[in-house]
Amino acid sequence: MSTPTELDAIDRRILTALQQDGRLTFDTLAAQVNLSASAVLRRVRRLEEAGVIARYVALLSPQHLGLGLTAYINVRLEKHTDSHKRTPMDLFRAAVQTWPEVVECAALTGEMDYLLRVVVQDMAHYARFISDTLLRHPSVQDCKTSFVLERLKDTTALPL
Repeated sequence: MSTPTELDAIDRRILTALQQDGRLTFDTLAAQVNLSASAVLRRVRRLEEAGVIARYVALLSPQHLGLGLTAYINVRLEKHTDSHKRTPMDLFRAAVQTWPEVVECAALTGEMDYLLRVVVQDMAHYARFISDTLLRHPSVQDCKTSFVLERLKDTTALPL
C-alpha cells in the first residue's frame, strides 16, 4: 500500500467539490474554496500527479441504458488444478477483465474468493451470463447470487 498523501483543509474542499462535479471550471472551483484559479489549478495538478485524483469519468445511469438488473455474485474457485500452468486464480483474474457485465470485482477473505458486481438488462441476460460465461469458466467451482431490490445509498464519493 502506498503512503497516504498529506491533504490540508483546502485540498479536502477541492476534492469534495470535484467528487460532486468533476466538470467544474477552475474559476468556479476557485470561488467555492476561496482561492485564485491559478492556485486551484496548481493544487489540482499536484493531486493528480500524486495519484489522489486517479481519473475523471462520466457516471452513467444503468436504467437509461436498459441495464435494469444488478446482481452481486460470490464466486468460489477451484483450489488446485493439474491441467493448467497458470493457477485457477490467474485464469479467473484474466477472464473477469474481459466480461463486460462485470463492473466490479473484489478478492475476498472468508468462504468465497471473489465478489462480482454484475449489471445486466434483465433476468434472461443474467441467466445467459451465468450459464454461458461464469459457470463455464474452468476455475469456477461455485457461485451464489444476491439481486439488488432497492438502492438505499449510491455514491462514488469517498469520505474526506
